[in-house]
Amino acid sequence: MSQQLQMGTRRFGRVNWLGVATLAERETRRFMAVWTQTVGGPLVTAGLFILIFSLAIGPRRGEVMGVPFMEFVAPGILMMTVIQNAFANTSSSIMVAKVQGNIVDTLMPPLSAGELLAGYLLGGIIRGVLVAVVILIAMILVLGMGVAHPVWLLLFVLTGATVLGGLGIIAAIFANKFDQMAAITNFVITPLSFLSGTFYSLEAMPPLMQTLSHINPMFYMIDGVRYGVIGVSDSPPMLGFAVCVGAAAVVKLICWQLFRTGYRLKP
Repeated sequence: MSQQLQMGTRRFGRVNWLGVATLAERETRRFMAVWTQTVGGPLVTAGLFILIFSLAIGPRRGEVMGVPFMEFVAPGILMMTVIQNAFANTSSSIMVAKVQGNIVDTLMPPLSAGELLAGYLLGGIIRGVLVAVVILIAMILVLGMGVAHPVWLLLFVLTGATVLGGLGIIAAIFANKFDQMAAITNFVITPLSFLSGTFYSLEAMPPLMQTLSHINPMFYMIDGVRYGVIGVSDSPPMLGFAVCVGAAAVVKLICWQLFRTGYRLKP
């Protein structure tokens, strides 16, 4: 037994499943405790976007990519909301813990860097998926929309929430104050999500904007969800999914390294 301990074998196995589940549950309980803000709020915001576009543009706007304008816009709004909420969940959790000085309570338990990453990411993914389900149900009931490719929809929601949840972890680790986090959200995340084809097709954009959009991974997330809901997209879904998986792998590797070294987390 002592020889096993010297070799670094943990008594609960190679993976601390209980620890990961507990951290994920804590992250889920944290946002569900204020569900009117974290789940109800995004639903209201998405509804306002759809209402405004419907009243201001919808009646006079023709079809986009062969579908009515509101059906084209709705999936983009859904994914944009998922992106913002997955990012907000992980970033706010770590940022608050750092500012309040209780991040040590998360670092002290026997959790490896990968297990910390999994726990935090699961919280962000669960919040993103929950928001997506709520908005999708509203779209079906109010707009009468269906889901053309449910598997593609699920895959892009999961990978999109994973990427943005990871980016939220990175941003919170590097930021030392709430205003720095607000700057990252306002000047990086929000512009990238708005300028990613949420409200328009690349067909109508000048060549420079098309090129910039194809560099933006959020474009493929939104375009993929649009394909999953209405069956049309600006780029092939397989290409978009490959980009999202690649982005998720890079982001998770960076997060793992930051947790492993304790950069700006450990005193």
